[in-house]
Amino acid sequence: MELNRLKVVLVEQKRTGKWLAEKLGKNEATVSRWCANVSQPSLETLFAIAKALEVDVRELIVDTKGN
Repeated sequence: MELNRLKVVLVEQKRTGKWLAEKLGKNEATVSRWCANVSQPSLETLFAIAKALEVDVRELIVDTKGN
């Protein structure tokens, strides 16, 4: 079950988990677990991710483009 779309959004933007980890000051393994939906970021972190990726936070949770 996909709980977040982080991996999809990173691919769409041609960004890596390493890039995101550096932007957020987080460990790459932590970002990897988020991308694999093994664990989930806190709500506060989810908003920081959206800001770093310059997307609406909803795009990280549901497909807002209708794909």
